[in-house]
Amino acid sequence: MAQEDLSAATGAHNYERIARAIDYIRANCDRQPSLEEVAAQANVSPFHFQRLFQSWAGVTPKKYLQFITLERTKSLLVKDQLRLFDVAERAGLSSPSRLHDLYVRMTPADYKRGGAGLTIRYTHQATAYGKAIIAATKRGICFLSFHEHASDALAALRGEFPAAVLLDRPTELTLLALRVLNGTESPTKPLALYLKGTPFQLKIWQALLAIPTGEVRTYGDVAKAIDQPGSARAAGTAIGKNPVAILIPCHRVIRADGGLGGYRWSEERKANILGREWGMTVRD
Repeated sequence: MAQEDLSAATGAHNYERIARAIDYIRANCDRQPSLEEVAAQANVSPFHFQRLFQSWAGVTPKKYLQFITLERTKSLLVKDQLRLFDVAERAGLSSPSRLHDLYVRMTPADYKRGGAGLTIRYTHQATAYGKAIIAATKRGICFLSFHEHASDALAALRGEFPAAVLLDRPTELTLLALRVLNGTESPTKPLALYLKGTPFQLKIWQALLAIPTGEVRTYGDVAKAIDQPGSARAAGTAIGKNPVAILIPCHRVIRADGGLGGYRWSEERKANILGREWGMTVRD
């Protein structure tokens, strides 16, 4: 098989290469595949694959392989059962209210009307994790979801807001979110979110924001964080309905046994996101 020319590759194309390689790593991690084997899945030379992967993930393929094993995932779990809001304060957030700055909640009337009266502007573009649709009202980002085809992306947005006016037009906020998603910009203030959800769902999504980059929690941890330790299953359902991928980090919640668990936008993408975030906090 002829190897591809990296010079012509786009960010989305590189994501596809990395995704193929990581899928192979996850399927074969028990036998620790060599760099040459994994590079072949990306259809590039081992030398160029090493450079490409480290540029994308921040760590070498070997370090990433360590992450993707069950043992590494388990080691990321918090052992002292800290409440997530306590962790947020330790991470430098002044108080739990700091997290609430990210929310402009949708009113019950908006929720019931399916977005009637709302004008939502969206853009469908390539990102570091595949093509995504990012949508916002004047009050904040309301939807971020991964879909390869624009028609599927629009159908997903329409499913969330069947009565809203939808305009294929990027805004300053959606473009900023895109840059944040790609890791090319860190916002100087919290991104405004305009979310459609039940009070329980909103509480769960708020708790997710307290999980630091490079760490994970279990579904039970999240339930405890909102003082409802018996609601792990319900918490999992709420996490699965998160309408704003990555910015609300539902990907940082895994099973108690260290397994990745499900993900609305594919388990493969969840592994990719976690691995890249881990690479941001760990260096060779």
